[in-house]
Amino acid sequence: MSVTKKHKSTSKKMKWLAYLILLIGSVAFLYPFLWMISASLRSLEEIAVSELSIWPDSWRWENYAKALTAFPFGRYFVNTLITTVLPIIGTVLSSALVGYAFARLKVRGSGVLFVLVLSTMLLPGEVTMIPQFILFKNLGMLDTLYPLIVPAFFGSAFYIFLLRQFYSRLPVALEEAAIIDGCGYFKIWWKIFLPLSKPALMAVAVMVFMGSWNNFMGPLIYINSDKWKTLTLGLAGFQGTYATDTNLLMAAAVVITLPCILLFFTAQKAFMEGLTFSGSKES
Repeated sequence: MSVTKKHKSTSKKMKWLAYLILLIGSVAFLYPFLWMISASLRSLEEIAVSELSIWPDSWRWENYAKALTAFPFGRYFVNTLITTVLPIIGTVLSSALVGYAFARLKVRGSGVLFVLVLSTMLLPGEVTMIPQFILFKNLGMLDTLYPLIVPAFFGSAFYIFLLRQFYSRLPVALEEAAIIDGCGYFKIWWKIFLPLSKPALMAVAVMVFMGSWNNFMGPLIYINSDKWKTLTLGLAGFQGTYATDTNLLMAAAVVITLPCILLFFTAQKAFMEGLTFSGSKES
C-alpha cells in the first residue's frame, strides 16, 4: 500500500513539474505578443521608458485608428482575403481529389507516381521560383493576384500525402456499397469520402490559411502596383514609412495578426482531429 502511495506522490510531483515547465515556456513565447499589444496602446514616450512592463499607464486606442488610416487597409484586406480564401478552396479540393485517387484507385504505376509527387517536397522553393515567375510573365499575369491563386488549384504534395493517408484508412465497404448502387469514382469521392474527411480537410484549410495570410514573398515578387498589395506587403511599406512610430507599427501588426489568433482558438480542436487521422483502419 505504501509503495502505491509513494508512486502516486511521485507521479503527482512529475505532473506539477511538467505543468510548471509548460507554464514557463508559455510565458516565454507569449511575452513578445503581449508586449506588442501593450506597445500598440502606448505613446512613444511611454514605450521608451516602459522597459519590460506590459501594462500601459494610459490606454491610447486612437493608435489603431491612426494606424489603419495611414495606409489603405481596406483595399489590402480585400486583396489578402481573396488570396487566402481562393487558395484554401483550390488546395483543399485538388489535394483531396488527388489524395483519394492515390489511396483508392489501384492502377499500374500509381505507387511510382505517388513517390514522384512526394519527391517534389524535396525541392526548395528557390528552385522553382524563377521558372514560375517566367511562366506567369509569359502568361501576362504579373502585377495581378493570379500568381497567388492559380497554383493552389493544382494541389500540394504535402496535403496530398495527408489526405491520402486519411482516405487509405476508411473502410472498403463504403466504396463497395457505392459501386453496387451505381456510383462512379468521382461521385463516391464527392458524396461519401469528401464529407467523411471534414476533420482532415479542416486541418489542411487551417494550414493553407496560415501560409496564405502570412505570405510575403509571393506578393513581393509578383505585385508592383499599390492596387493589388496584400496586408503583409502593406505592413512592410508601413514599416518603412513609420519606422519611428513604434506604437502605430505595433497596432497595425496586431490587427493583421488577429485573424490568425482567432482561427487558432476556434479551429484548434478540428485541426488536431484532422492531424490524428481518426478514420478507421481499412478492412
